[in-house]
Amino acid sequence: MREDEILPGVFINSAGEATISREMGDVLFALALELEEPAGFPVDVEHVLAAMVMAVRCGELDPGQALVGSDPQLVMQLLPHVKTVFRDFGGVVGKDD
Repeated sequence: MREDEILPGVFINSAGEATISREMGDVLFALALELEEPAGFPVDVEHVLAAMVMAVRCGELDPGQALVGSDPQLVMQLLPHVKTVFRDFGGVVGKDD
């Protein structure tokens, strides 16, 4: 894993900007669909990515863990963080929002 890779296929540079691999994009999209109903918010891939970063920083996701969009346990791990993104930040996750 590269130094700037916080999860497989998720990279954070020194400015705090994230880039993802094509494969991770598919995972984020699937997770957004899975999280939307239980979160009660219009979840998109940027919200899922923010939730993943929060979960890694809290020590709740293993940086080497392979992620699958249909993993119910992963959905439950990310759900409180997705809700935090909306509750505390109004769903705004980037400079362009």
